[in-house]
Amino acid sequence: MLEFLKRRLKSEKGAMDKILVTLLLVVVGVAAVVGLNTWMGNQKNAMIDKANTSINSAMG
Repeated sequence: MLEFLKRRLKSEKGAMDKILVTLLLVVVGVAAVVGLNTWMGNQKNAMIDKANTSINSAMG
């Protein structure tokens, strides 16, 4: 991976911009996955709480 980046830096004009954009997209992608995972976990917990409340009120 590092050799590839070194070759790109030496051989292409503006390669640093492409690398920075790629790294930015990777960071945004990772943040989106983490955010989605957190949101889905919160939604799951809220749904479990609602189900438990409904079950308890129906039984009591």
